[in-house]
Amino acid sequence: MKIFASCLLLAFSYNAFSYDKVIYGVDDRKDIFESKNTLYKTLAQSTAAMIPTNALEEREGDLLEITGTTLEEDGICSDARFAKQITAANCSGFLVGEDLLVTAGHCIESLSDCSRYSWVFDYANTTEEKKTHIVPKSAVYTCTQIISRALDRATDNDYALVKLDRKVEGRLPLKVRTSGKIANKADLVVIGHPSGLPSKIADGAAVRTNKNNYYFQATLDTFGGNSGSAVFDSKTGVVEGILVRGERDYVSDPVRGCSIPKVCKMTECRGEDVTRITNIKELKGFH
Repeated sequence: MKIFASCLLLAFSYNAFSYDKVIYGVDDRKDIFESKNTLYKTLAQSTAAMIPTNALEEREGDLLEITGTTLEEDGICSDARFAKQITAANCSGFLVGEDLLVTAGHCIESLSDCSRYSWVFDYANTTEEKKTHIVPKSAVYTCTQIISRALDRATDNDYALVKLDRKVEGRLPLKVRTSGKIANKADLVVIGHPSGLPSKIADGAAVRTNKNNYYFQATLDTFGGNSGSAVFDSKTGVVEGILVRGERDYVSDPVRGCSIPKVCKMTECRGEDVTRITNIKELKGFH
């Protein structure tokens, strides 16, 4: 995944859970505070980060601080976007029921993952000045059951539907497609945690190929850590799929001894794979 030696630590932090992704055209990723789109900001409230429980440190007043090293500390060039921000998330997920969350199947393999990781809402930069990430314990959940999961090498089907330890309050389950396929060339937005960073909104993407029954491909600006992210129709806000795979995300700069995001033209590289949300049959009963 990461080919430069100085990036080994970053690769180790989330490589076990995430497949490669990349930038297509212009880097469209934005922090929550940078987005002017109220729909996207509302959708972001129902997305979560999968963070190792031991990276959550107790603070006074029923608060938890999210800890981690920065992209720069992990070998990414200092002038890369978001290089000064921490990387704490291994994967992303999103709320589809009062206590139901969807992520990628390669993110949650067994109940032991539920015991080692927490699902954290509001891991995001809501102001430009925000440097530390402290969330109330009420925004932190664990999974107690894997209701449905697929990680099939024959079909590349990749998803997990998990039950959380309690109902999520103050956040609405996202609307999902329950039948049919996304329209060819549909405009898309993805919300999740690229490279484990605080939540990013990335729009300006579109469906590239739409023939496979299990997934479609798109020009989404995503990275390792985005695995499990909700991919939305950018106009309706309906979830069309789950980000699961893509192009290699970083390339080495041997002159500077660090790595930079890989950039592809909109028509180049393999495209990012998005599991169709309709693959999760259990969701038809909730929407």
